[in-house]
Amino acid sequence: MSTVAAIQMASGPNVQANLLEAAGLIGNAAEAGAELIVLPENFGMMGMKPEDVLKVMEQPGAGLMQDFLADQAKKYGIWLVGGTVPLSSSDEKRVRQSCLLFDDQGEQVARYDKLHLFDVQIEESGDSYHESSVIEPGNEAVVVDTPFGKLGLAICYDLRFPELFRQLVDKGMEIAAVPSAFTSITGKAHWEPLVRARAIENLSYVVAAAQGGYHINGRATYGHSVIVDPWGSKLAEMSQGVGYVSARLDRERLNSTRKNFPVIEHRRLRCEMV
Repeated sequence: MSTVAAIQMASGPNVQANLLEAAGLIGNAAEAGAELIVLPENFGMMGMKPEDVLKVMEQPGAGLMQDFLADQAKKYGIWLVGGTVPLSSSDEKRVRQSCLLFDDQGEQVARYDKLHLFDVQIEESGDSYHESSVIEPGNEAVVVDTPFGKLGLAICYDLRFPELFRQLVDKGMEIAAVPSAFTSITGKAHWEPLVRARAIENLSYVVAAAQGGYHINGRATYGHSVIVDPWGSKLAEMSQGVGYVSARLDRERLNSTRKNFPVIEHRRLRCEMV
């Protein structure tokens, strides 16, 4: 068995301040025994306006946020899912929303670029979001071998697309890390059902680290960072505020659940990437 933690933040526009807070939370979780830690989406910055992300965009392999993640992983000897980092794209006016995985030596071992972009109008609040105006979508599902099992990476809005998680399962996923920043309205309506559904239908652990609170830019995020087992049971959850939750991942339980309830093997339809 191994211990995983999901960190919850309420990030603002000051990158240095966010990294300082993240460092404290990572340290607390690691000292409590976490071996795999997941940061939320936009852990390094929640700007005052969407295009602010261009000001802190980094080149792949070099930059303040990437150096921070590498240093923290090596310092504590942990595997660290770096929420999201804005990396340069083929379009100078947009970034890639990239989830980076670092091993316990501080080496980057995987990168996943957010596939599904949050371009929606929320009638209840009148808010609108157009991630595609500043983010270029990725085009690949990513699963990587870790000491804890095969880890699939997804980001926030991806939770609404079960076909992505089927692709991850086809690549061997046993654990899904899902850095997120759900709005308070959509989170209240859909967060828990989506996280638990992705765990249940794929018989996988889901570690969903969220932004949770009121942000300087006026945005309110739902929080409720949660760790769910392959049967859909919540192992740990935090409502609002800053902190972390942790739980033990049991490979034997995962394997026995998949053996005794072989839903994945019973599939008769397949989804392909487009």
